Amino acid sequence: MKIVGLITEYNPFHNGHKYHIEQAKKITGADAAIVVMSGDYVQRGMPAIMPKRLRAEMALNCGACAVFELPVCYSTGSAELFALGAVSLLDKLGIVDYLCFGSECNDLQGLQAIADILCEEPTEYKQLLQEALRSGLSFPAARQEALGTIMKTADSSFLLNDPNNILGVEYLKALRRINSNIKPCTIKRQDSHYHDRTLRTTYSSASAIRSLFAYSDSFGTTSEGFHKRGNTRFSGISGELAKQVPSSCFKLLEENHQVLYPISEQDFSLLLKYKLLNKTPEKLIRYADVSEELANRIYANLNNFFDYRQFCELLKTKEVTQTRINRALLHIMLGIKKKEQETYLTDGYHYYAHLLGFRKDCEKVISAISKTGTLPLLTKLYKQDKLSDAGQRMLNQDILASNLYNSVITEKFRTPFKNEYNHGILKL
Repeated sequence: MKIVGLITEYNPFHNGHKYHIEQAKKITGADAAIVVMSGDYVQRGMPAIMPKRLRAEMALNCGACAVFELPVCYSTGSAELFALGAVSLLDKLGIVDYLCFGSECNDLQGLQAIADILCEEPTEYKQLLQEALRSGLSFPAARQEALGTIMKTADSSFLLNDPNNILGVEYLKALRRINSNIKPCTIKRQDSHYHDRTLRTTYSSASAIRSLFAYSDSFGTTSEGFHKRGNTRFSGISGELAKQVPSSCFKLLEENHQVLYPISEQDFSLLLKYKLLNKTPEKLIRYADVSEELANRIYANLNNFFDYRQFCELLKTKEVTQTRINRALLHIMLGIKKKEQETYLTDGYHYYAHLLGFRKDCEKVISAISKTGTLPLLTKLYKQDKLSDAGQRMLNQDILASNLYNSVITEKFRTPFKNEYNHGILKL
């Protein structure tokens, strides 16, 4: 039995994701695809547009065999941390033969060459990087310039212009770092660019589809940036949406619109401000991705806090990317600290594999994981007695993060609250 692993966010699930599942199985000859998916918060430092179990159900409907949750400390981390957490989880399941990821370039050899240099960090590369940094370039630009010089061609370094290529390099670095036997492969991203906000005929980006959902939200944003109250029904976007998502997903989206989604960072504004008002700069720097400079900047600008999105934009500087600020604020809100992340990284990365759902015709895959995997398989969260103290902290962090997300759903849509402990496993 051959298994291919996929690392995903599905924020939201769309035609391109279904294509990825199908092609991953086709090019590897795999019998099944196992998914590691971000939970209720994603790598760009934002809450997911819809809850994790709704996204997992869509994936299972479209060919995924099983969906495991990536712990929130990794799902909201940098590209390097996100990749390391996801790849190590796939590896510890014990049955994954391949990792298939999407990329803009579809050039595994080129991506591997970059990954090897970044892992080995030869003296020439480190010198070139420092020179570029001293010239005033940001770290991503400095790294690209150094790589272009050492690889003798700018074309190779330009692979790092695109987000899926960047993640691909990080996946390859992670495989090498943990000495995994999983074989990597890549498929070309179809039609749209990662940040493309224009809807395409069949394969639109998740960003474009999220923009479509924004028009149906009860608290949306106009093109000028002002907030507005609206009452757009699902029927107002259904025509366009039907072209962008598989038919089985469309029904789920229709049934749960204004019941479980759409959720945005704006819905967490008061929660974030409450957390920030209780922190001094000395306490803020304990949280992941928060530098001393950013901590002071957050504290100095608290009187100018109006909402989540506006405050993120207010804190942006030339030296610090918007995504880094998004992640920092999210880590403060969720209580994710640097010291805890360091503990997880030096302690084997994972303590459990939280199974969100699986297909009944794939029960033999789940059985194989329970026998050959090196992690406890969590299907019910109250079974935690075998976890170490660090594992307990990681799981409690996941549970709190999801309960906060579910509380926002309850407040926004008046949908009855369901504690994370009370959620059952999805079986399709």
